[in-house]
Amino acid sequence: MLVRGLVLTAALVGLVAFSVLLAKVTLTPSPASEDIVTSNLQPGRSLRQYAEDYTFLAACKQAGGNVLLGVPFGLLLPFFVPRRLRMIRTTLLAAVAMAVVELIQGALVQGRAFDIDDVILNTAGALLGYFVLGRRISHRYYTYAEVPRSSEQRDEPEPTTRPKRTPGKDARTKLARRKASDTRAADTKAGGTKTAGTKAAGAKAAAKKATGTKGTGAKAPGAKAPGAKASRPLLDRLRRR
Repeated sequence: MLVRGLVLTAALVGLVAFSVLLAKVTLTPSPASEDIVTSNLQPGRSLRQYAEDYTFLAACKQAGGNVLLGVPFGLLLPFFVPRRLRMIRTTLLAAVAMAVVELIQGALVQGRAFDIDDVILNTAGALLGYFVLGRRISHRYYTYAEVPRSSEQRDEPEPTTRPKRTPGKDARTKLARRKASDTRAADTKAGGTKTAGTKAAGAKAAAKKATGTKGTGAKAPGAKAPGAKASRPLLDRLRRR
């Protein structure tokens, strides 16, 4: 954690120092060139002028100075930019910063004008600094900063959290238990009703059987009556003879 703070502090100090140097170089008035410089909003116009009107060394000095002026952005900005889309964000920040500087030059500083080619060269310098050194340094910095965090998280014991009971879940559980108890009570009641019906049916069958037995016993004496009636005429005939 201490090393990370020191690295960020050093990067911030470097960025501030570079900003002061940039302001001194770009925002210093130049009355001698007031009648010469003009604003340029067409990309490539100043570059063609360097190639046609300047000597080779003067053109390299002018264009190379603008490129080198943007290199510190590519070295320092990655420390303050998130890892996701770091190159694109660094490029956009450098372009916006240099465009603001150029606008201030054209609006407030005597003998200087806004030049879109200077913004392009400064942004190219920021990309160059990012690819050459800034990407590697920032990658090592973030890797070193994330390793202690992961080790600290492993050392810390994981807090035991009890599952929270939600009111809706408790209500559903109680309702399900109540339905289960009501179903059991209904099944028990239905079983008792079936048992009572079975007993009543058995009683009725026994009663019918007993009734049938009594009826058969009553008819047996009556069955002998026709035989007695048939024997009387036979005795009367014998007596008459």
